[in-house]
Amino acid sequence: MMQKKVEMDFSRRDFLRTSSLVGGGMLIGFNFFTACKPEATMPVDLASLDYNDFNAFIKISDEGMVTIFSPNPEIGQGIKTAIPMIIAEELDVPWQHVNVVQGALDTKNYVRQSAGGSRAIRLGWSSFRETGALAKQILINAAAKRWGIDPVHCTAKQGEIINNRGEVLNYGQVVNEAALLEQERTKKEENDKNAIAKRPVLKNPKDFTIIGKAVTNVDVDKIVTGKPLYGIDFVSPGMVYASVLRPPAFGKVLKSFDDEEAKKMSGVIDVIRIGEKTQKIIEGLEIPNVLLTKGVLNKSDKVVVIAKSIWEAMNAKKRIKAVWVDDTPSESTEDHDEILLKLLSGSKFETRRKDGDIQEAFKNADKILERTYESPFLPHNCMEPMNFYADVTDSKVHLVGPTQTPGWAADLVAQLLNRDLKEIELQITRAGGGFGRRLFGDYVLEAAEISDKIRRPVKMISSREDDMLTGTYRPAIKYRFKASIKDGEITGYHIKEAAINGTMHPTIPHFFPAGAIENYQVDVAYYQSNISTGQWRAPHTNFLAFADQNFFDELAEILEKDPVEMRLNMLKRAAKNTDETIKYSAERLKGTIDLVVEKSDYYTTKKGVYKGLAAYYCHNTYVSEVVELTMEGSVPKVKKVYVAVDCGIVVNPLGAKNQIEGGVIDGIGHSMYADFGFKNGVPLNSNFDSYRLIRMKEAPEVETYFVENNFNPSGLGEPSLPPAGAAVGIALKKAIGNRTMKQPLIGHIPANKLTDRQDS
Repeated sequence: MMQKKVEMDFSRRDFLRTSSLVGGGMLIGFNFFTACKPEATMPVDLASLDYNDFNAFIKISDEGMVTIFSPNPEIGQGIKTAIPMIIAEELDVPWQHVNVVQGALDTKNYVRQSAGGSRAIRLGWSSFRETGALAKQILINAAAKRWGIDPVHCTAKQGEIINNRGEVLNYGQVVNEAALLEQERTKKEENDKNAIAKRPVLKNPKDFTIIGKAVTNVDVDKIVTGKPLYGIDFVSPGMVYASVLRPPAFGKVLKSFDDEEAKKMSGVIDVIRIGEKTQKIIEGLEIPNVLLTKGVLNKSDKVVVIAKSIWEAMNAKKRIKAVWVDDTPSESTEDHDEILLKLLSGSKFETRRKDGDIQEAFKNADKILERTYESPFLPHNCMEPMNFYADVTDSKVHLVGPTQTPGWAADLVAQLLNRDLKEIELQITRAGGGFGRRLFGDYVLEAAEISDKIRRPVKMISSREDDMLTGTYRPAIKYRFKASIKDGEITGYHIKEAAINGTMHPTIPHFFPAGAIENYQVDVAYYQSNISTGQWRAPHTNFLAFADQNFFDELAEILEKDPVEMRLNMLKRAAKNTDETIKYSAERLKGTIDLVVEKSDYYTTKKGVYKGLAAYYCHNTYVSEVVELTMEGSVPKVKKVYVAVDCGIVVNPLGAKNQIEGGVIDGIGHSMYADFGFKNGVPLNSNFDSYRLIRMKEAPEVETYFVENNFNPSGLGEPSLPPAGAAVGIALKKAIGNRTMKQPLIGHIPANKLTDRQDS
């Protein structure tokens, strides 16, 4: 692979250099692909900068030490480690000389400062590299000027610049000259810019010294020693605590409340009512996502207890006597299963993809297979409950906490309080889990409205019960699959999705098996509910993978074909399809199947061990998994999982492996154990005593293998989850003889005489 020259505009908009102010150093701003606005300008006086001012910069000290500010929220996906690795690689500094700091929200300079969809590395790969390469070139130029030679005679490596005479300067020795050089350069005419700045060249991947090496998470020491790091850890002088009493059921609104007993309790400062400002947003201002108007941002007022500690606030909340009334009729009096079944049997569908003529295929079929797969609502269950700090004053609104969408949250707060967005300062903390729950800014708005009303710094903290009873949920879904078989081949394939509030992203119909079957159609129908639903880890595919992979296996049984070979043959057909709407690479998906078959020794049978293979593409990444399952009496146990992943270049193998293993265990746990539902709008589970998660002793051994190539990196936080549950379902069928089509698998295993079957 040849080195790629990067054409860059070295304008003042791209970089800021500080001269010898406050003891020297170089502060380099960088333009994050879609994450940074090119017209942004920065302050030049380092003495006036505080933490919030340099979230999107590289800082180099006189000693050559480098601080890299990571802009995207860290929710456990390792982005706070991976992004600085990419920048440091092209800057060419030793990783041990790098310090990483979480950046704050900067709405002036960024357009995508968020965490979701496994997209941060994929979207920023090129610009992160260019950032480091450009900074290195500026330093080279400064050294060359000192030596009085052309920069082409200089190279940089491991924090040092070397010229063709063998002279060496480290970055710290020229950092101030680099700053002055940039100031001098900006005074020159645009057409003379190349007189000083030379365009940088990106590294060939074979020359990487940081990317591709296992790097420990930059926060690991703080995590394991319990040092303040998460939003829930944040404290501020004079801060009080708030616990919010929300509607007990979706569709309910507050009529009145009695707070007499609550106010008498120890530590209670006040009891207030909020919600009026939120309703103004719903009724009069534009909301970026309609889901926020359902349940989470509802029309009801809320009661808030303000106290000296969160425990005192939560205890006092239990003493409030609130009266709630119906606001809108709740469909929850009707069983959600029945609602979705009616949708599947109805005619109000939206067609998302239509290839060929499925009706003609069904008409001429020798055989038709039709199955319905079902999954429940699921809560997010982040280990760190929702929380946020707010301090609203006349001059500014200071916000601190964990969020996946800081820019969106700040914008909503500005609307809520009728403030200029420039007055909103949002400091991002590490999050104890996100999984889509922290995409929504409801808890941020609550904190802001509370502080605005009491005019004191306040921390709003939800309890576990608050999170589970009044959050957002993965919607209940049913998929109906119908396939036609003619002359031993699949000739038609029809998917119908019925979901509460909707789940399917427009690109999902263009994933496999699109392009592999001549007559293929995807239809969707949604039931609009007042239960708030939203993105849940691996949105749209977390259950779809289970359904379609198990349906493929049943088709293979009917066709008397090896299920792996059937998939490979379908991928061969898809590889020949030139339809540009197809979103996946058949060759790359095949590569993961081949790899996992080899590493798992898939075709070798072992007595009492049942294997299931699932292959899936989502979030721009290809994952194939083989599960080894045994039966302990009537209880299935997943003992081992083999995973093959094609995510392009692996930035941090250690972090990548952690993400894959976490996704696998999460996918297995939720598919086997997690069940959640509603009755009259009230969730049926409120804590982990009744809501089943996978336990540590149930976590299987996971072996992960990466396909080696030089494709640009893609996502890893989500893609290993969807095929995990799918592979479990396939293995379970081999173990018990019957196929389970409803999650959670434990509790819905079909009655069948268990036999000591041999995996085949």
